[in-house]
Amino acid sequence: MPYHTFKCSECIPERTKHAVVKGETETLADVLPEGYLNTIPGTISERGCAYCGAKHVIGTPMKDVIHLSHGPVGCTYDTWQTKRYISDNDNFQLKYTFATDMKEKHVIFGAEKLLKDSILEAFKAFPNIKRMTIYQTCASALIGDDANAIAQEVMDENPDVDIFVCNSPGFAGPSQSGGHHKINIAWINQKVGQVEPQITSDYVINYIGEYNIQGDQEVMADYFKRMGIQVLSTFTGNGSYDDLRAMHRANLNVLECARSAEYIANELRKRYNIPRMDIDGFGFKPMAESLRKIGLFFGIEDRANAIIEEEYARWKPEFDWYARRLKGVKVALWPGGSKLWHWAHVIHAEMGMEVVSVYTKFGHQGDMEKGISRCESGALAIDDPNELEGIEAMKTLKPDVIFTGVRPGEVAKKLRVQYLNAHAYHNGPYKGFEGWVRFARDIYNAVYSPMHQLSGVDISKDPIAADYGFKTRTMISDKKLDLSVPLPAEEHPYTGGFDSVTKLRSRTYAMVKTPAMAGAPEEV
Repeated sequence: MPYHTFKCSECIPERTKHAVVKGETETLADVLPEGYLNTIPGTISERGCAYCGAKHVIGTPMKDVIHLSHGPVGCTYDTWQTKRYISDNDNFQLKYTFATDMKEKHVIFGAEKLLKDSILEAFKAFPNIKRMTIYQTCASALIGDDANAIAQEVMDENPDVDIFVCNSPGFAGPSQSGGHHKINIAWINQKVGQVEPQITSDYVINYIGEYNIQGDQEVMADYFKRMGIQVLSTFTGNGSYDDLRAMHRANLNVLECARSAEYIANELRKRYNIPRMDIDGFGFKPMAESLRKIGLFFGIEDRANAIIEEEYARWKPEFDWYARRLKGVKVALWPGGSKLWHWAHVIHAEMGMEVVSVYTKFGHQGDMEKGISRCESGALAIDDPNELEGIEAMKTLKPDVIFTGVRPGEVAKKLRVQYLNAHAYHNGPYKGFEGWVRFARDIYNAVYSPMHQLSGVDISKDPIAADYGFKTRTMISDKKLDLSVPLPAEEHPYTGGFDSVTKLRSRTYAMVKTPAMAGAPEEV
């Protein structure tokens, strides 16, 4: 697994050990790219800061909360609406963002009065919201503003409100991952155990590390409820502030994104003896195995299997239609942390796509280990790449599509490389059985777009074929199929609706009665 040196970074020798090429017979013991280190000066990293990791990734998906940044307005604006973490309360946390708007005079003379005034003003503007999270930024942390004392003062004066303070300024870690850790530990230290919940099932879980991107959480919660499981809280997508204060009463912590939320899952195990179970909601096989694991834990495997059979029958033929046409497509898998390894193996195993590169901007060594082990030989693995390195990799590897964020994605489009948004999705949700079909559909639409086929033609100098006529995606994609062999009649493109989530919010679930639950209501 030799180190790879980018030509654009030859002037920064420290970057050499941050990229490797996976060899044919090499193991992870041979060499791994260095990772989760302080950013090397001069590399122009695209990482997010620790404040961003705390507020933008984990905190803000909580739906019934005023999220207030104590700092300059730019910090708040940069972490607003760039992820589609929707909620079932009219997306309050997406519609509004709050900041104390610190200025130079506040840095000089202090901003605690400004913070208290902003807290009271926000609660007055939204009298139905009684919960708030305050996020320290670099500016307020450097001058030593005591946000905890101000929050306590407001709570003493207004007993009906509750405030959580997250001290995770931008400099609190080498990347946004540092902020993940800060808010995980702060929440369990400050808030868990303060509320006693109503238990409505024998099977109670915390769903941890799930942020409801375009409805992921609601899809997964639907499966759990159909199994008779009570989702006590979700950390934090579509999650309620007070539900998350009751996390200590669950029977099991079901963990999805280990990179951002394994810290609180581990602390719940240590402090409250709640076991941790890691699952994977992406892909048919991983999704089925995850439901079976949860069913096995509670002794309700039959309910998990019934859901799996129903979902396979409904969605697998549609998925197979896309998988047949995506085989051999080259992909650069450049997401955040956990999707590096959640997706690396399954897009190859179930779609036949070839992973030519993996990278992470804030992942740890464990993420790289799992990601590299699950992708094909010859793949280029990069830690914390900058824009120039990304451009060089695209020109060298020539992927057909990239799964990444908006910023590198827009650069990719300028190089005539299609991209799908791995952070906020294009047309999600992508979790669950139907979600995986939606993901395959979006990949197919991107790779075989007729407009994209023309985007590489420079009309000022390139010859234009005189016989180039009307084309559809199917006309382009089916050229690679062996049409001499009849295709399965049951396979066909996606037939689900534009919105696959809203309908789930009105669904009712039969409560499974056991001796321990005698007298429980029929519907919950």
